[in-house]
Amino acid sequence: MSIAGTRAESGQARDAGNKGRKPTFRPEVQGLRALAVLMVVTYHVWLGRVSGGVDIFLLISAFLLTLSFVRKVESGTSFNLIRHWLHLFKRLLPAAVVVILGVLAGTWLILPQSRWPVILDQAWAALLYRQNWLLADTAVDYYAQDHAGASPLQHFWSLSIQGQAFILWPLVFAASAVLWRLLQQRYNASYRAVVAVAFAGILVVSLAFSIDQTAVNQAYAYFDTRTRLWEFALGSLLALGLPLLKPGKVLRVVLGWAGLFAMVSCGLLLTVDRAFPGFVALWPTLAGAAIIVAGQTGSRFGVDRLLSWKPLVSLGDNSYALYLWHWPILVLALAATDVEAPNLGQGAAIIAASVALAVLTTRFVEKPLREWRWPQVRTWRTAVVVISCCALLAGPVAVWRTSLSAEEAATAAQPRELTPGAALLSPANAGAPAPAGRIIPGPVALYNDWAGIQQACTGANATEDPVLEGCRQATPEGETAKRIVVLGDSHAQQYLAALAPIAESRGWELVTLLMPACRFGAESETRNAECNTYNRASAAYVLEHRPDAVFTVASLTHEEAPFETEVPAYLEGIQPIADAGIEIIGIRDNPRFTINMPECVQRHTPDAPACNPPLNESLVEPSPLESYRGKVEGLHLMDLSDFICAGGICPAVVGNIYVYKDDNHLSRTYVESMIPMFEERLLAATGWN
Repeated sequence: MSIAGTRAESGQARDAGNKGRKPTFRPEVQGLRALAVLMVVTYHVWLGRVSGGVDIFLLISAFLLTLSFVRKVESGTSFNLIRHWLHLFKRLLPAAVVVILGVLAGTWLILPQSRWPVILDQAWAALLYRQNWLLADTAVDYYAQDHAGASPLQHFWSLSIQGQAFILWPLVFAASAVLWRLLQQRYNASYRAVVAVAFAGILVVSLAFSIDQTAVNQAYAYFDTRTRLWEFALGSLLALGLPLLKPGKVLRVVLGWAGLFAMVSCGLLLTVDRAFPGFVALWPTLAGAAIIVAGQTGSRFGVDRLLSWKPLVSLGDNSYALYLWHWPILVLALAATDVEAPNLGQGAAIIAASVALAVLTTRFVEKPLREWRWPQVRTWRTAVVVISCCALLAGPVAVWRTSLSAEEAATAAQPRELTPGAALLSPANAGAPAPAGRIIPGPVALYNDWAGIQQACTGANATEDPVLEGCRQATPEGETAKRIVVLGDSHAQQYLAALAPIAESRGWELVTLLMPACRFGAESETRNAECNTYNRASAAYVLEHRPDAVFTVASLTHEEAPFETEVPAYLEGIQPIADAGIEIIGIRDNPRFTINMPECVQRHTPDAPACNPPLNESLVEPSPLESYRGKVEGLHLMDLSDFICAGGICPAVVGNIYVYKDDNHLSRTYVESMIPMFEERLLAATGWN
């Protein structure tokens, strides 16, 4: 959330009343900040929604920052940017570091090991103010999303955007000051006019980019600094233009209450997390701007009477720390209690704990460091404080990472006979217990335990269709015995862990045409337009390139009943391929669950009932594949479910190997343990030799 800088730039004493405040202190802005953070907290805790408060905080941050720099220029004070930046981050980092350290402690105590690597990565990103870019990459990475539950540090994304803007904005002020001095000699231009033109340009360019990117790639745009800069620019323009705006008392009252209503209702009426930050984000930012323009109305009916209320202003003094604490407390509390969403009492307890920690952090961390005179004497002393804060966090994170890597290496170094995996389910080993050993892969390796082919399609396998730009190939050395195209989604991709080694040993060429969450079949209303387009392009590719066979997943599993069905329009999708004389391999899908299976094991034990759901709640009998038999010539059906589920259950761990890497994907390591069985079933189904 973007409240750090509003605190850092206001430069006010933090007592509850106005005593000790600077003459420029605006209590209604402090109250606005408090109300915005209350919105963010309550929306997160009870509604599970995004409020739009982030955008208001960005606006307020730039508003206060601009007032500060314009006063410096107009009073002839030097910018001294290095000192400014150091002073700023000296104020922001201590509380952030305390919270991140608290989150790491909570992570170690509460969260399963498979979550640790992600949170350690986010700790680094939060410290370096690049959390938004990390989350942007994750948001558009289907394979990363499969691993990422709610992270207790993900709320640092807006602080990262704000930190980046806090570095950029002073450069704009400084460049504008240089240009102003040059223009002043000839055109008598004012500094406010010059800097207003600069921010107007940033607003137009950034807003246009934001609208475009939100329309084409909203998941990434949500975290992109470039799509949010216009909100800062709007706050800066508001600060520059405020002296020119002189609405009457009645209009101020109307503006204030209209802004407050729009601000509070934004998150209720809009799906902020899926619509922002394009033009729709004008709603909360203009609402916040209206409240600031209303300012001190001088009327007992003005919204400023509410926003200047001492308890609300006092909460505004603690708003940065409250924002920092509320999200990790919420995430860790839900993880500890296995509750999906808090009820009224649980939510109130979470908010109370967050407020208490916020007050303590402000009182014993922020305030003492802010008032500490020693760093203020010399710039290098301020730098020492900033570096010390970074080191205080970097040390534990580095040590933890090192220990995880050492544990990972020890796990990976086990003798193979201690991790038989799927071989333990073969008839020859029926009833045999798993040997004593560590479960593989370890947490860090499990996160990246995906099968795949990396080489882009070239030569005879190349395609000019931009829809299929993700085409990949694995070409054997020497003569190619067969060419197989793998079609579908990540459930087809996961079997490359077995299919690719078999193909390499037998001289087969593999080509993959894969789109996440897009099972191959003919056009169907059950698929989105992008998936239908991809499947049409994939089918056209196959008919053009005429491989020997295609590999598909022929059933579709679900979290809830019915647990397994036919793939929509599957037979219609493969019929043209079969008519072209191309063989089709259709493998049965693996189960899906409502829980992350490795995390279940790490929370409980491999033998816990929750981690070993019944077979009849995972797959159905008879298999949907039976309905395909005899309907399409050249369709070969494969079923490896007896090496995934056995004894009436679908275990999370077999032969000391995690069967799944999340709630529905088989781990690459487990599929590799299935290679002998996979090859035997494939050859038996197809009649190949």
